[in-house]
Amino acid sequence: MSDTTTQGIRVQVEVKFLPEQSEQDRSQWLFAYTITISNVGKKPAKLLNRHWIITDGWGQVQEVKGPGVVGEQPRLLPGEAFRYTSYCPLSTPTGSMQGTYEMIDDEGRSFDADIGEFMLFDPSTMN
Repeated sequence: MSDTTTQGIRVQVEVKFLPEQSEQDRSQWLFAYTITISNVGKKPAKLLNRHWIITDGWGQVQEVKGPGVVGEQPRLLPGEAFRYTSYCPLSTPTGSMQGTYEMIDDEGRSFDADIGEFMLFDPSTMN
């Protein structure tokens, strides 16, 4: 679980390992992550872009950048939230993700809302 607030934008992450969709004998582990983006501030803000830093268990880093999340660029009024689920495949049973959402307020000021680091792991590999 990760819970971070930046300039009134709160980003909460929940992670779930998907053993039924993973193929460990082929070094493929699949994780689902559900993110809730809440505007706990006083001004509306729109999500423009995402930037992910994904690190596998060997320390290999992959960066993913792109517009919006799950094909959307939600605009959040104060008190509103947007929730979505996406997936991350890894070639190792453990890893981590972190990143930022580029946001813009109604005055045209952009800022990065932090996505705090969260761990990805296959519980069957933990002692």
